[in-house]
Amino acid sequence: QVQLVESGGGLVQAGGSLRLSCAASGRFFATNTMNWYRQAPGKQRELVAGITPGAITNYGDSTKGRFTISRDNARNTVYLQMNNLKVEDTAVYYCNTRQGFLNYWGQGTQVTVSS
Repeated sequence: QVQLVESGGGLVQAGGSLRLSCAASGRFFATNTMNWYRQAPGKQRELVAGITPGAITNYGDSTKGRFTISRDNARNTVYLQMNNLKVEDTAVYYCNTRQGFLNYWGQGTQVTVSS
């Protein structure tokens, strides 16, 4: 059973920083690519960042240079450090991983950036 639990969201002013965490249960973590997605009201869910088991990272165009994804395999946790936050970063942020044809999602954590 795969379970993902996000934390670290909140309200922050534009230009500020937040760090999100995603704690994963199960034996899969060290061998799975982990992703962060986000969904703003009225918009489609979009990829924010991903990290492979070997720590190769990729980022969505809107977050490159401002967000950093990392992982701690000993703690089964993936992080998203978000710097220089913008109002348009306001969204619910979801942790995600895939096993075969199955997609697993956390419950999401709200990030609100005020101007």
